[in-house]
Amino acid sequence: MSERDDLDLQIAEYVLGTLPADERNALSARRAGDPTLDARILEWEQRLSPLADAVEPVEPGPEVFAKIERALDRDDSNVVALRRQVSRWRWSTALTSVAALILVAVLTFQPQPEKAPESFVAVFQHNDQQPAFLLTVNLNDRQLSIRPVTAEQQPDKSYQLWIKADELGPNPRSVGVLGDQFQIDREALSQYDPSLLRGATFGISVEPPGGSPTGQPTSPAIHGFLYPTGDAPADTSD
Repeated sequence: MSERDDLDLQIAEYVLGTLPADERNALSARRAGDPTLDARILEWEQRLSPLADAVEPVEPGPEVFAKIERALDRDDSNVVALRRQVSRWRWSTALTSVAALILVAVLTFQPQPEKAPESFVAVFQHNDQQPAFLLTVNLNDRQLSIRPVTAEQQPDKSYQLWIKADELGPNPRSVGVLGDQFQIDREALSQYDPSLLRGATFGISVEPPGGSPTGQPTSPAIHGFLYPTGDAPADTSD
């Protein structure tokens, strides 16, 4: 559990009134000089108020009281000990309910870390010519899109996108055939792990209408590699 998780659990117990007195005093003293902590405590008070209202009081079953009464009739000398046991039982039950409430609250309201942007781009160009295509891939959801730069549709031909990686074997695999407007299924990479995509080589080849009839590129492909969009893509070549 992280330090933030520990603090959130402590704040939840503080709000519910189950935090030990020394820890409560320490947190109260710290709260007075820490606006951020004070704000988090106020947030937890707002979160837990409706949950606390939904918790039903826990009462021992009738058989428990009957057993206590029988014991009292047998030996009055056990009155103090039995009272302590009943009190301890009630506190144990209450604390169990509170612990469950805290766990639900922490799991429900714990802020989820935001994923860092995972947007990558590949530039497809041949030698020193201007780029023909730009491929963008979001590795969070593995969505892709292709935009032509200088590429143009060729009569009776189709462009086809390929992927090649050591994990996929020696031959490239088809990702899909680009449509008349250079469109492609945005989820065509959904079956691949992001770590594989980061190191993969992508290629675009010119194929017969509808794509390669052999399942492999039938003409030389121009290649591209994924680079984070925050970095300038390095030059790629065939």
